Amino acid sequence: MTEFVPTLRQAAGQVLVAGFPGSEAPPALIASIAAGELGGVILFKRNLTTVDAVPATLRPLIEAAPAWAPLLTAVDQEGGRVARLRAPVLSLPPMRRLGDLDDTSLTERAGRVLGENLKALGFNCDFAPVLDVDTNPQNPIIGDRSFGRDPEVVVRHGLAFGAGLRAAGVLACGKHFPGHGDTELDSHLALPRLKHDRARLDAVELVPFRAARGHIPTLMTAHVVFDALDPGVPATLSRKVITGLLREELGYDGLIISDDLEMKAVSEGWGVAPAGVLAIEAGCDTLLVCSDLEALDATREALLGRAQGDDAFTSRLQDAAARSLAVRRTAPPAIDPNGVRGEAARELEEELRVRLGAGEP
Repeated sequence: MTEFVPTLRQAAGQVLVAGFPGSEAPPALIASIAAGELGGVILFKRNLTTVDAVPATLRPLIEAAPAWAPLLTAVDQEGGRVARLRAPVLSLPPMRRLGDLDDTSLTERAGRVLGENLKALGFNCDFAPVLDVDTNPQNPIIGDRSFGRDPEVVVRHGLAFGAGLRAAGVLACGKHFPGHGDTELDSHLALPRLKHDRARLDAVELVPFRAARGHIPTLMTAHVVFDALDPGVPATLSRKVITGLLREELGYDGLIISDDLEMKAVSEGWGVAPAGVLAIEAGCDTLLVCSDLEALDATREALLGRAQGDDAFTSRLQDAAARSLAVRRTAPPAIDPNGVRGEAARELEEELRVRLGAGEP
């Protein structure tokens, strides 16, 4: 049997992951999924009225996807302040607290129990763990989302958390390559710049991402300029950073996902759709457009337009779509009709309360 080959329009859609308003996806979004012209969705608190309602939100999307293109169903569920889902889903402390305990078996169990909860709801990807090394106390966006200030602590616990998610059948996504831990600006609001030389990046920022090869199936890029790598160009849009460093030098062969292209770090300087074209050209395989459906459609059309008449870009776009499809086929989403079984989550939460001290984890 020959493998299905997406059309160019389908390839342009398969590299896109969309956010949407409300608890029900717009009919046009479901139609795009059914046509094979959208690769995935990401849910936020705005979509999640209650945990029990999540399957009703995801089911029509999952069922609309063609057999050849299982949907990426993603959520940011790190623990601490970045947690879109509440009880009965496992409630975790900030990852810094797990790093401080330095019990990798506990961290792996946290990833596995969380993954089991997410999988039951219909998610097949968690945008976690954070692999940034927190070396700047003034960082407004990373802080205790990081496992620690020591790269080796971040490696141990990032890989353990990812292994737990993998054991539950959920894709882990390490973020934010090549490292967002020492920035002084929030890339949601502005374009941060890191002035460290390459020796410092090799010794600190890049250590967890180098270790991710073969262990973490997807990585998310940072909308950060690294002067030592490609001055003036955010990592997400830089071929030197994504293809040259991550793919060729570090040998990473998993799926590369852009951070949200609507973030001001790239949207203000480049625009969402043009940034999408540049990100694919740089070596990203999947693009996040997390709320603006018009921008999503514009990005699909921009990718298609660039591919028409440009053989090199067409090849890169088809490669990106193939990588995305290959990873998603390893973990197709499925909703457990029995729902989230919370016993393991409650037991782990109690253990964390004891080990971390009194109060909520």
